[in-house]
Amino acid sequence: MVRYVYGTASTLDGFLADDADSLEWLLNVPSADDAGAFASFLDSVGTLVMGSTTFDWVYRHERLDEHPERWHDAYADRPAFVFSSREVAPAAGADARHLRGPGSSHLAEFEAAAAGRDVWIVGGGDLAGQFADIGRLDRIIVTYAPAVLGSGRPLLPRRLDYTRLRVEEAATDGPFAQVTLSVSP
Repeated sequence: MVRYVYGTASTLDGFLADDADSLEWLLNVPSADDAGAFASFLDSVGTLVMGSTTFDWVYRHERLDEHPERWHDAYADRPAFVFSSREVAPAAGADARHLRGPGSSHLAEFEAAAAGRDVWIVGGGDLAGQFADIGRLDRIIVTYAPAVLGSGRPLLPRRLDYTRLRVEEAATDGPFAQVTLSVSP
């Protein structure tokens, strides 16, 4: 069965990106000790879902216009669905499909593309919240970095409490703490 997994990094005060939609705060933290943990996570993923702000940041940061191979290096041949109300830059060599409207309108498409593996909701927090709203967010994996921004893009701008969230696992990896939660509908 396909699971919808929101996997992201966050500051201690619950922000994904700063006020300028940048993840530079995260890139300043030394790498985790276990690079294999992310590779293992990625092996469980069949497709990616993200908002246009996330896609745009990856596009600019990785300079995909000059280095399209970086998309493949990071995500291999996994299809990506990018939600946007405007046109976003095409990434050569990437199977990035641009969508409009609510995620609930595209569930069958995501699941077909995932081919029995997980759908990774890459970002942002509001997009993940939309899946929680319709009872289709199964798991949240948050990797907390030792950083505090004070403001920015929130981790998950929804109200979810202990009746819907259950901590399944907590671990440390170098300077990071990772918490995995199951989400009930």
